[in-house]
Amino acid sequence: IPNTTQTSTNSSNNFEGANIRFRDADDKEIASNSSNLDDSIVTVDKASEYVSMGEPDVSFFGCDGEDDKTSADYYFDSYSHFGIHEEMLKDVVRTKTYQNVIYRNKFLFQNKVVLDMGAGTGILSLFCAKAGAAHVYAVDDGVMLPDEASLYLTAIEDAEYKDDKIEFCNNVYGFDMSCIKKQAMMEPLVDTVDQKQIVTNFHLLKTMDISKMVPGDASFTAPFKLIAERDDYIHAFVAYFDVSFTKCHKLMGFSTGPRSRPTHWKQTVLYLEDVLTICEGETIIGSMTV
Repeated sequence: IPNTTQTSTNSSNNFEGANIRFRDADDKEIASNSSNLDDSIVTVDKASEYVSMGEPDVSFFGCDGEDDKTSADYYFDSYSHFGIHEEMLKDVVRTKTYQNVIYRNKFLFQNKVVLDMGAGTGILSLFCAKAGAAHVYAVDDGVMLPDEASLYLTAIEDAEYKDDKIEFCNNVYGFDMSCIKKQAMMEPLVDTVDQKQIVTNFHLLKTMDISKMVPGDASFTAPFKLIAERDDYIHAFVAYFDVSFTKCHKLMGFSTGPRSRPTHWKQTVLYLEDVLTICEGETIIGSMTV
């Protein structure tokens, strides 16, 4: 739960005026009936002044009758049923631990803005509000922007820069330090590439739906085929990404490529150990593992 900038200086005790009564958490308290976990009486319309509940977009869950549901669709759909929320609220170990942590460390929440991700019934949001949070944003799900990313590859001529960054190791004040060249070659260089250095076309390696990605999706191997647009030498491959905002009424996005306006992401340069000589129309075929 992040602690962000203070938005109000007098909200730490205003929650009492919202007709919400809580009994202070006590780790010695034994809940003989877990459904009576809390003696709270909540007037929802008042509580909403302090807790903003983000309503989930049902269409985002993929519950439109289609059969091509992802694991993310099934995960979120499982939380759309009352039973799982009843089970969590009656889970004394889970809920009382959160309550004790929040109530006994109010300094972490007083006058702070709290973001409760996956809020469900909002019980943890209410704990934070009671602990003095200036505002609590309770979010179950929503739209991720940007929601689509594409990774591209091209090849460049870069003899001068490569000599400056790599080949100088051959003679460093009279000493041969070429042994460090291998390590230098293994490290990608993040820099802005001059579009005049581009020798080949651009190849799309992979397009990813960011809103449905899982950690493993960021690791992959993709084939590529680059076609030379002129006779030249190739010293490095260059990778960059584009992002798109596909949920908008009008498709929008931007590119971090060398032929677009520079961004702070720049491009990623991957130097080759051996220089390639290529003629216009010839192809380079390979695969890249990320």
